[in-house]
Amino acid sequence: MKIHTFADDTVVVGLISDNNETAYLKEIRNLENWCQRNNLLLNVSKTKELIVDFSTKQERNYQTPVINECPVERVDSFKYLGVHITQDLSWSCHINTVVKKARQRLYHLRRLRDFQLPSKVLRNFYSCTIESILTGNILTCFGNSTMQDRRALQRVVRSAGRTIRSELPDLHSIYSRRCWTKARKIVKDLSHPNNRLFSLLRSGKRFRSLKTNTERLRRSFFPQAMRSLNHTTTQY
Repeated sequence: MKIHTFADDTVVVGLISDNNETAYLKEIRNLENWCQRNNLLLNVSKTKELIVDFSTKQERNYQTPVINECPVERVDSFKYLGVHITQDLSWSCHINTVVKKARQRLYHLRRLRDFQLPSKVLRNFYSCTIESILTGNILTCFGNSTMQDRRALQRVVRSAGRTIRSELPDLHSIYSRRCWTKARKIVKDLSHPNNRLFSLLRSGKRFRSLKTNTERLRRSFFPQAMRSLNHTTTQY
């Protein structure tokens, strides 16, 4: 008897430099060979390729990867571990999905209010079923989200607040607090792979800011986390 299992939630990330795809395609072949040696089957019909290219030069023609003699479909976006990733690395697609999912839960919140449940119960329901959706990947996407996307998220919070008749914490405050908390955990954990990014200045009171050449990087987690830590240090 021969036993086969499936490789699930597996991602290969490759960097293509100077139009040379050799290393990237080699990694895909290595994954294919490894799966064959370990009796794992790759479902090519569910395998997708996403190319992120911010080059301002002419459009490039990338070679289509082939797995088990089948070409891999190239897509503009895909869902990985609950996060919608697009080829331009914008978060509008993901946030629109999150807002839609959270709004569906507002109906249940209103029904509970109609049953005249205590405010504490309604707040707990909001925290567990709506806020948890809105903030599930907040450290990843909130910093680089557009103002339009942030307003869409906050509208859900305001709708829930009117239903409960209570003021709820805004998402920017939650993001800032979680950003600071996560940064502190990384600083204290010397075994964390990103601990080395948090280096103190000679004064020993402030962290050295990361050099950022793009707005996308400046608004990402690590630069934001260091600004949060430095801001807290300045206040104290």
